[in-house]
Amino acid sequence: MSLSKKREQAAKLVKRGIEEILKELGIQTPQFKTQIDGKYFKATSKGIDEVEFFISTNPGEDLKPLARVASGGEVSRIMLSLKSTLAKNDKLPLLIFDEIDVGVSGRIAQKVGKALKNLSEYHQVISITHLPQIASYADHHFSIEKATQNERVVSSIKKLPESERITEIARLLSGEKITEASLKSARELIDLKE
Repeated sequence: MSLSKKREQAAKLVKRGIEEILKELGIQTPQFKTQIDGKYFKATSKGIDEVEFFISTNPGEDLKPLARVASGGEVSRIMLSLKSTLAKNDKLPLLIFDEIDVGVSGRIAQKVGKALKNLSEYHQVISITHLPQIASYADHHFSIEKATQNERVVSSIKKLPESERITEIARLLSGEKITEASLKSARELIDLKE
């Protein structure tokens, strides 16, 4: 029973944290709830509770199970807010986000980048992204490339110096053909964050 009580207490803190971060990520009126049902008569490896997350991301909508209601962009932001909230309490040294930007763009991508930057004040953050708005917040950039050698695919990673960092963000902005305009935009994105 004491584990169930602790879960109920933690659920209140998690609710506040997630709703606060979701507002920062562009979901204006989020409602989040952790439903804890203690309906088991014997303990399982997860205790005696069944736990499910519920969310509403739009005004006037009822809370519904997270697994059935969120769009791709909403799921990305919900996962970022959940990881951010839990990481503050768990004191995790390293957080890895593999394309947390799925389904987001423009202004929301910039908000996600800022949230990741804020997390990096307390944790080492590694983020794999294809969005310049997010990449521009990074302190260090690495380029990962795949090539075929001896009929096998080999991946390589390279830390980018400042000049190549700007070029890579310009490539994210404009594709293979890098123009003066895309280089200027890349510099502006990076300068906005510094």
